[in-house]
Amino acid sequence: ASISEVSHFIIRSRTAEDTVGSEMAVTCGERSEIRPIGCAPGTQIEIRQLFCNTPVRRKFLKRASTEFGYISEQFTRIALACPRLQLSLTHNGKSVHRLPATNELTERLTLFYGSQTVEKLIPIEAEHGGVRLWGYVGHPSLNKSTRKSQYLFLNGRYIQDRSLQHALNEAYRGLVMTGRHPVAYLFLEMPSDQIDVNVHPTKSEVRFRDQQFLFRLLLSTLRTKFLQSDLQSELSFRPSSKNESELQVRQQKVEQDLVSWARSQMVQTSQPVGTSQSPELRESHSLIQPVGSGLQSAETKPSHQKPSETVAEFRKFPNENEFFQISSPQSSSPAVDSKTDTAVEEDEKVVSHSPEKPSEQPFPPSGIQALQVDDCYIVLNTPQGLTVIDQHALHERVLYERFRKKVLDGKTETQRLLMPVTLEMDTKKMALLMEHQDLLLQMGFEIEEFGRGMLAVSSHPVFLGHNVISEVMLEFAEKFDESATVSRRDLLDETLHMMACKAAIKAGQKLTADEIIALLAQRESADDAHHCPHGRPTALVLSREELDRQFGRLGA
Repeated sequence: ASISEVSHFIIRSRTAEDTVGSEMAVTCGERSEIRPIGCAPGTQIEIRQLFCNTPVRRKFLKRASTEFGYISEQFTRIALACPRLQLSLTHNGKSVHRLPATNELTERLTLFYGSQTVEKLIPIEAEHGGVRLWGYVGHPSLNKSTRKSQYLFLNGRYIQDRSLQHALNEAYRGLVMTGRHPVAYLFLEMPSDQIDVNVHPTKSEVRFRDQQFLFRLLLSTLRTKFLQSDLQSELSFRPSSKNESELQVRQQKVEQDLVSWARSQMVQTSQPVGTSQSPELRESHSLIQPVGSGLQSAETKPSHQKPSETVAEFRKFPNENEFFQISSPQSSSPAVDSKTDTAVEEDEKVVSHSPEKPSEQPFPPSGIQALQVDDCYIVLNTPQGLTVIDQHALHERVLYERFRKKVLDGKTETQRLLMPVTLEMDTKKMALLMEHQDLLLQMGFEIEEFGRGMLAVSSHPVFLGHNVISEVMLEFAEKFDESATVSRRDLLDETLHMMACKAAIKAGQKLTADEIIALLAQRESADDAHHCPHGRPTALVLSREELDRQFGRLGA
């Protein structure tokens, strides 16, 4: 009714049973008589001359393209909420959308966002206490820079709810990178007596009788689904439709150049092999290196030459089988059993151990070869395809899960120092660290003030060498300062993220064959081996289908 007060408004409607429809016109609030009219079954609303009687409001309208963007978004919300309706959108005489009626939401999503997006959607469904939750959420690799691709519908109407958005973000914690947001198309169906819709003028915000129940329902449904799904990121070289023609032109040029070069070689048979190669081909030959150059096989025996002092070594986690960490031989402090209080001299050397292979079944399985590329990535053949693993991201995930479990179980192994590590701290950082003293103690750091402007650290977790304590404490202080309003659980997670990153092997660090095998074995036991704690993928898979496509084995 409000829009009919400031425009020329016409509504036409006809049911499928009637042979004649009805029309009513409202001009700036003045309603005409309802009259019969011939029209197709359905309802048509026509609005012209918006703000014709309020010129001041008309001046505040934005550009036509901006206003059309608002209209298009409203159209999208209606179209997704009601896929069984046939809808069309026209702008300046041109058809923008013409959507046929359908019973499948995925068909409508395909028309809006394309098949490649829909292929990355994960269906979810749950029902409890008279409330039904269903819809689609995106694979973690399908994420956006804003929340505009998150659609929530309640009983067929688009709504916005901060609590449910928070549940969605919590479910994706550690699966998408910071600053990125998941894609979701979620539908809630529940009795109307559990909802208060008179909260917002546009009814886009509602109040639920049991908000916490819906929060837990969405969070548990998504987490359960993720545990049952393969969240590994797949690598694809398929070009977008915009760049496809340009790519074909470049490929044709390359083919013509190769044909020309081959013909010239057939003529120049008297020259020695290689003397007439083009610079481009000589350059391409230089890129082909043997496995020993930049690649290391996990099936070959490690060399017996003395390792460089700058190369870090693996060390088994105290009292834990098949767990390892990287530490610097020069500056690492010795690991001690958490059950004893025996003081250890800081300059005592660490006895390093290579991780043992699982005794029952070797990993990787028979026939799988693992190579280290540029001391940064591990490449291996898996049933899913050619898998490229980021060694730092994977080790970071393994350490984070182990650290978090031990901290939450209260079983953090700590190492007491005979001489505490003393650090100079300004007043603000000192106050922040002492304010969170109990949280640091839970993670294995025992701290106390040691005179004016000095902080003493008398124990630390065994998985961190004492050489990084100073750096870690400064980062703790900065994190506490930035996260003044963050919950204790979130703060604990963030600090564990940082500690895992510090303790994990680094890019550019050469691994022995046994170390590669041990890292891959840890990957098999991780709860989420596909993403580091910050949400970056730990591995990318190049499927056999994609390889065949790139080598022209699929025909097109």
